[in-house]
Amino acid sequence: MTLVRRLLRLALLASLFFGVMGISGLAVLYWLIWPTLPSVESLRDVRLQIPLVVFTADDKLMAQFGETRRYPVTVAEVPDHVRLAFIAAEDAHFYSHPGIDWRGISRAIWLLATTRDRRVPGGSTITQQVAKQFFLSPEYSYTRKLTEIFLALKMEGELSKDEILALYLNKSFFGNRAYGVAAAAEFYYGKTLDQLALEEAAMLASIPKFPSSGNPVVNPQRALLRRNYVLERMRENEFIDEATYAAALAAPDLAKPHEPPVEIDAPWVAELVRLEAVERFGDVALTNGYRIRTTIDGRLQEAANLATRTGLISYDQRHGWRGAEAKIVLTESDTSEAWLSALRDRQVIGGLIPAVVLTAGDEVATLAISDTETVELPLAGVAWARAYLSENSRGPAVAKVSDVLSRGDVVRLARDDAGIWSLGQLPQAQASLVALDHETGAVRALTGGFSFALNKFNRATMSQRQPGSSFKPFVYASAFERGFTPASIVLDAPVVFNDTGAGKSWRPQNDNQTFAGPMRLREAMVTSRNLVSVRVLDAVGIGFARRYIEQFGFAPESLPANLSLALGANSAPPMAMARGYAVFANGGYRITPWFLDRIQDRDGALLFQAVPESACSSCSQRIGSASADGADGNEAFDLGPVTAPPPSVPEPPAVIEDAASATTLAPRAIDARTAYLVHSLLRDVVKRGTGRAASVLGRADIGGKTGTTNDHRDVWFSGFGGPLVVTAWVGKDDFSPLGNREFASLAALPIWIDFMRIALEGQPEHLPALPEGIVTALINPSSGRLVPPGTEGAIAEIFKSEDISRIERQADQQITADEREAFDIF
Repeated sequence: MTLVRRLLRLALLASLFFGVMGISGLAVLYWLIWPTLPSVESLRDVRLQIPLVVFTADDKLMAQFGETRRYPVTVAEVPDHVRLAFIAAEDAHFYSHPGIDWRGISRAIWLLATTRDRRVPGGSTITQQVAKQFFLSPEYSYTRKLTEIFLALKMEGELSKDEILALYLNKSFFGNRAYGVAAAAEFYYGKTLDQLALEEAAMLASIPKFPSSGNPVVNPQRALLRRNYVLERMRENEFIDEATYAAALAAPDLAKPHEPPVEIDAPWVAELVRLEAVERFGDVALTNGYRIRTTIDGRLQEAANLATRTGLISYDQRHGWRGAEAKIVLTESDTSEAWLSALRDRQVIGGLIPAVVLTAGDEVATLAISDTETVELPLAGVAWARAYLSENSRGPAVAKVSDVLSRGDVVRLARDDAGIWSLGQLPQAQASLVALDHETGAVRALTGGFSFALNKFNRATMSQRQPGSSFKPFVYASAFERGFTPASIVLDAPVVFNDTGAGKSWRPQNDNQTFAGPMRLREAMVTSRNLVSVRVLDAVGIGFARRYIEQFGFAPESLPANLSLALGANSAPPMAMARGYAVFANGGYRITPWFLDRIQDRDGALLFQAVPESACSSCSQRIGSASADGADGNEAFDLGPVTAPPPSVPEPPAVIEDAASATTLAPRAIDARTAYLVHSLLRDVVKRGTGRAASVLGRADIGGKTGTTNDHRDVWFSGFGGPLVVTAWVGKDDFSPLGNREFASLAALPIWIDFMRIALEGQPEHLPALPEGIVTALINPSSGRLVPPGTEGAIAEIFKSEDISRIERQADQQITADEREAFDIF
């Protein structure tokens, strides 16, 4: 035997020996590792982290919560060019190998043998990557690599190729909180998968290798090189032809951050939803893919946003220009880089766009809003910007644009629907608007301030502000329970209340420092006379009034135990005021505001469905109980004489079956007739009183009340119309005055009107039915006394039937001209 043959034989034997040893070693490792492998079957029902998603009642996206942005898809939902881009980038033989690629493994072994590196590229298929993502730690060791290989083989035996690819596409991290290819498409290109161009798909396929350092937002140059490599791999594997490759290679990359496409801006409501979800489910609420539908009406919420912002900007402009937000130094030779940093540091807030003044002349200024876009602002656009001197004074009229702006000023711009630009500034005041369905308490729209991005404090639910005269309807309601009527005469004149124990006295005043003398309660409400309200509360009794007003849903501790309650010196958030006014609008029932309608899991299973308390005055059970409770519950409170104990707490709400769904009846708060009387007075406030500006809406069912507190710190308008009860509030977070001329009719009522103009479009008028026990009679408008039909100058007024009987008995008694009606105790 020649030497060569002997050497070949030895080599063959050695190869056979090492081969047998290798196979034996692999068999031993297989025997040791295979039993420890996790169950692959669990991947069929894997629960990927999915954010909490919040929708309006009309299924428009309001918000997403959670660190992970992910939208799971099936392979069938992934276009071919997107799928092939990932296969070309990661595993060209994915559909033909058994889970591991022997060529890749051989290449990796060769590199390990010929280099000093412990970590070498190649060798991992998509299946192996899925095994690593779901089951293995990120550590690098030969044992972990072998486990990965065996696990990949096991996965290929139990899962289809499409199932494995779907797991990879949905699990992979793409940087910037985007997990999964669908979320990546949305973030980088603002598109869905079916809208992606080939070059965009190739860019996405290149990211998982270096998601944080190589994505096109962080490192566009490196990302572009990776994209082109993926395109080249697609051509080499004949996934695309030469012409398609060339066109995609020449296309520029337009990747930039895109936030989820929120359709309705309702951040304060969304935050309430997030807190509620976490309270119900814990922190997993943000990762389990819950879908929550709220009661918010998208159209009404947009109207509330616009009305709130417009009202605050109008208020702010009435008080003058406070100057630029910042000032940067610009030389004549400076390029856009000199001002871009100032713009990057500022976001659009409440529709006000940050801008840098480049030039400012007599008639026009030029401002940059980006590195490529400038705006020309004429004199008319800054005409409002007289210098702010104080809340009650401004500087001279603006004669030149340069009187207001100068080069380097960082300011805000507003643009109206016609595309006309004007100077803006972030308001110092804040506002809130709450709109409730007065039958059920469903929150239809809510704003908690000018901008959630600027200040996340929710003034609609968390603020405690004095409601001023907008609280008077509750005091009047308590008086109507004690025998007062809209025709009762009460003196509007100076009065002093002495506290003998403290040695102090209180002299309440009317806003206009005038006095009207004896007047009917209806006129006192219409003209908002403070002294009449104080006298009425004193006659009714503070103790009784407080207990009675609690029935509207106000917390006892929020109601002061003194006569200042008549002037709205208590504290309440706008939500509580809207809830209270709902009682007048729905016939006397206390509803509970709610915003969470339905919660579903990621599979659509219903986890929660709200069953709100409803006034439901037309429900058969409500009507059927009328005989037991008097006139539809009019006698629910046996108030008795003035010295009687407080009214009892209403019965708990009853659950009944109305048609095919469950309805929870809201408890009665006040007599239906009392609610009707106050409703009538509030409609008169709009017809001819402090709220008459709202008559521009041209509806007979509009009613409400203004409220302005001492020193003009808070201004309100609460009212109703159609199916809604709405409260608008304006004030400052530091409780400083708004200005001496800022009454509710100027600052709060316009917000209310602007909202209702849109909210009530197409809505039928909602006028309450006349309750049983309400009668109409003629009165003398000067004395409030009943007069017979045909009396000259007589007017009609409404009364409770028992009040008419009492008044008629009193009329039979001989009284002198100087005597007052029994209720006018002054």
